[in-house]
Amino acid sequence: MKRKLEISELIFKIISYVLLIVFALMCVYPFIYALSSSFSSADAVNTGSVILWPVSVQAEAYRYVFTQNVFWISYANTLFLAVFGTIWCMFYTILGAYALSKKRLMGRHAFNFFLVFTMWFSAGIIPQYRNYLTTGDVLAGIAGASFENIDQKWLIILAMGMNATNVILLRNAFEGVPSEIEEAARIDGATELQILTKVYIPMSKATIATVALFFGISRWNGYFWAMKMMPNQRYSWPVQVFIRDFIDQTSGLVKIPAEGSDWESVIPAGFDSSKLSALSVVYAMVICAVIPILCIYPFIQKYFAKGVNMGGVKE
Repeated sequence: MKRKLEISELIFKIISYVLLIVFALMCVYPFIYALSSSFSSADAVNTGSVILWPVSVQAEAYRYVFTQNVFWISYANTLFLAVFGTIWCMFYTILGAYALSKKRLMGRHAFNFFLVFTMWFSAGIIPQYRNYLTTGDVLAGIAGASFENIDQKWLIILAMGMNATNVILLRNAFEGVPSEIEEAARIDGATELQILTKVYIPMSKATIATVALFFGISRWNGYFWAMKMMPNQRYSWPVQVFIRDFIDQTSGLVKIPAEGSDWESVIPAGFDSSKLSALSVVYAMVICAVIPILCIYPFIQKYFAKGVNMGGVKE
């Protein structure tokens, strides 16, 4: 028999559900609006007629995006940064978290303190910028080239390979692995690398998948360093920088108002200028940019809650 809820419990549940629904709508609506606007006519988008559903449905914006070779080159650059950046980040994070999870590590408490200290007191972008320049100088010395001739995509990947929060999550997950299993593996003659790859990683795959998701989304959405360090390397831009540059170029422009306008200069032949809006093109680019994350997330989401719980702070 179900226990009857008290008035206070009922009010709390109602408020909780209302807040959750409002929060969910706040998260989902921008995506719905962008999707609807990308399939709407130029007049509907420019006049603000799109609220929830597409108005005067058409796909002219996507036709335009599909003809932009530079957009797809930037898309490939983003995939490159996201895939190899995530692999590099996970490599460093797994090794660092494994070492910090060992009580026999000399200076373990000091290392953990300084790791957490970077979360309490962030020095901003200056240390990151210096790290970027130092990494570039090292790569330039190895390659025997100048800093300017180094592929900046690799530099962004290598110089931004650590995140304190993710290291702590994975360290806590590793600390939750029973020591008896490690001892049994050592008795069987397992090396340190074998213990890490055959014991700790398989038993912490939920947290590893969660951390990989964090790194992947961060790399996919990242544009600041690419924008600052590759301002003139158009064919090396990730898609986010390309979209930002497109917005800057078409800022204040809607559909073509007259012959010879700036907006007309970016429209290829064969497009009806009265049906194409700079805003709808931006929304189409945004939708194309988020599709990979939407495709990957459902497969990793099942590990998310378990991974965060395993990597949570333990007593």
